Amino acid sequence: LAEDIGPGDVTTNAIIPARAEMRGRIVAKQDGIVAGLDVAKAVYEMVDPKVTFSACVEEGAQVKNRDLLAQVTGPARALLTGERTALNFLGRMSGIATMTHKYMEALAGTKAVVLDTRKTVPGLRDLDKLAVKRGGGQNHRHALYDMVLIKDNHIDFAGSITRAVELARASAGDLQIEVETRSLADVSEALSLGVDWIMLDNMSNETMRDAVKLVKGRAKLEASGNITIENIRSVAETGVDYISVGALTHSVIVFDVSFKYEGR
Repeated sequence: LAEDIGPGDVTTNAIIPARAEMRGRIVAKQDGIVAGLDVAKAVYEMVDPKVTFSACVEEGAQVKNRDLLAQVTGPARALLTGERTALNFLGRMSGIATMTHKYMEALAGTKAVVLDTRKTVPGLRDLDKLAVKRGGGQNHRHALYDMVLIKDNHIDFAGSITRAVELARASAGDLQIEVETRSLADVSEALSLGVDWIMLDNMSNETMRDAVKLVKGRAKLEASGNITIENIRSVAETGVDYISVGALTHSVIVFDVSFKYEGR
């Protein structure tokens, strides 16, 4: 809001009388999954607590083009000034939820679950990850502090997976440890160290199937790298537990919503 309003909404303040009241509605302009109505409500209420925001559908609901999502009433200046920020959040979050839902639909009948990543817009991670959950996916680690994830650069610097895990265990306390692996030999080494998660990075489906047989449920297996809606099912059918999809949050297709004036 501070970014958008600055010292004031010059257009609205010039045209709309200070005491004017109005009503409007937020409608979907495509089919998909709704997420972020509560965030949109918070935006309007922060502009002016006299705004009344009434959601017409549940969070995570599947909606159709032209469905009514919410009704908004109150001071006209507040409704028009907060409109774009509210719709930006609602559109982005619903876009993430819609894409997540599509990926989860592609996994139907398998045990695999879609995970998000840290590939989010700085400052928006809480909302991006909330939208993933509302679309049916799961959140992976939220940030750098809540789980150890030893990636290729850590391993290369330390000299080996074993050394990297030893160093992490010496300082990470009870945090879960995940290791990125690039080959079956890496998987075997990580498994021998008793790590909690093993990431299978950019491996072929055949190699991932071999990794599943090798691990036999002794660690959680996460497939990662170049996952698309077209190939995610074949990845799931290898038997992995999780599939991380950076595109959920780094390549968001915004869900189309609009605010329509209904009257004074």
